[in-house]
Amino acid sequence: MTGVGKIHAIRVHDADNVATAIADIAAGEVLFGDSGPRASVAIERGHKIAIAPIARGAAVVKYGFPIGTATADIAPGEHVHSHNLATALGSDGDYLYAPSPAGAAPAAAPSPTFSGYLRPDGRVGTRNEIWILPTVGCVGNLAARVARIAGERHAGRVDGVHAFKHPFGCSQLGDDLCHTRALLAALAQHPNAGGVLIVGLGCESNQLGALLDLIPAERRTNIRTLSAQAVEDDEAACLALVDELAQGCAGAPRTEVSLAKLVLGVKCGGSDGLSGLTANPLVGRMADAVAAAGGKVVLTEIPEIFGAEQMLMDRAVSRAVFDDAVALVRDFKQYFIRHGEPVSENPSPGNIAGGITTLEEKSLGAVQKGGKVPLVDVRRYGGEAVLPGLSLLEAPGNDAVSSTALTAAGATVILFTTGRGTPLGFPAPTLKIASNSSLAQRKAGWIDFDAGQVLDTGFDDTADALLDLIAATASGAPTKAEANEERDIAIWKSGVTL
Repeated sequence: MTGVGKIHAIRVHDADNVATAIADIAAGEVLFGDSGPRASVAIERGHKIAIAPIARGAAVVKYGFPIGTATADIAPGEHVHSHNLATALGSDGDYLYAPSPAGAAPAAAPSPTFSGYLRPDGRVGTRNEIWILPTVGCVGNLAARVARIAGERHAGRVDGVHAFKHPFGCSQLGDDLCHTRALLAALAQHPNAGGVLIVGLGCESNQLGALLDLIPAERRTNIRTLSAQAVEDDEAACLALVDELAQGCAGAPRTEVSLAKLVLGVKCGGSDGLSGLTANPLVGRMADAVAAAGGKVVLTEIPEIFGAEQMLMDRAVSRAVFDDAVALVRDFKQYFIRHGEPVSENPSPGNIAGGITTLEEKSLGAVQKGGKVPLVDVRRYGGEAVLPGLSLLEAPGNDAVSSTALTAAGATVILFTTGRGTPLGFPAPTLKIASNSSLAQRKAGWIDFDAGQVLDTGFDDTADALLDLIAATASGAPTKAEANEERDIAIWKSGVTL
């Protein structure tokens, strides 16, 4: 890139002493058009560059907040990254209950509707599928085989038949087993599943009866179960039950409803330095729109809010919700400490290559996905989001584990921001949103939406386009992951294996 007058970097907040490169910068180029420092070295897109002198031991500031401490004197124009910036995050932390008066969602505005499947309890699904859930890994291949056969048999009658394999359900104890059971029970109640077959082996720790006990009776009407050891021809028995489920839900009509009926899960994976400037704040606008309409928004990845958690806590609607959020964050920090790991063991190698240096920086970008929505509830792993507004959900940052937890919490569409790209897909329709246009162009088979256009056209037009895509997806338009048959789950393994 050449030519004075061209903007090469963005300063997010007036208090920032670093800017972020929005494209590769050559040594000697002026950062801000005709003004500002010149880059002393080449800087890759997404990486930080000092715009003021930063003394060794001083805070490096981005988004208006410290993202760590300088480990050397840094001159304007220098590259700021892991060679001269370190986290200041510790395992402790005192949190202040100081509700923000500016924490309310914006006033309701005209928003698109979507055509969904109205369920008997008033929830609305964005798909009408049959899900096959194995209680244990031993019957995972049986479930997959049945799904393939039944999917062909009932093509056009339901939106799909999917098996969600996993390796757990046996040789688990205590809370670890409870995690598996709660997650599967929650998935079995998802409004996108017009019918559910739960397949057990018979001798596993995760017994069918105990799992069903977690599901209210009124939500079991579209659920069938089978113990493979109890029948002679397990495949034929499973297919017969799927045929029965298909008979009950095939041809269900879609009904036009408002965004109040949407449950939006928000997630980031493989972030880069632009994620907090483009994709995540764009998703925050989607969260605001859904919440303003009366819908639900679910935010998780608890280790990826460390360093920015007070911002979420300030939006708690009550002292009880604030206390629950504090307990959740502290419990997760203790989870790291029990395993001898520092709470700042993040970002990932891909994040670092993309320009993110510290967990504080990653977290300050990540929490933007929640927009300005009030924090109304805190749910533990396997719990369901039940209140309009923002719910904070217990789950780790791992893409597959957290996205599965979002689905189990009732998310009927997931917005997944990424600066690096991934082909992964999950039970709920998942829109992949690229933080930069080059990724969107290079991996068009993975990416559903280019948030990099924010840098060219601004947030308003881009937000309108994304909201329209969300409505179309909720109405049945397939995501790239669905088209690629990328549909998987992952369960949080937190204990010993016998």
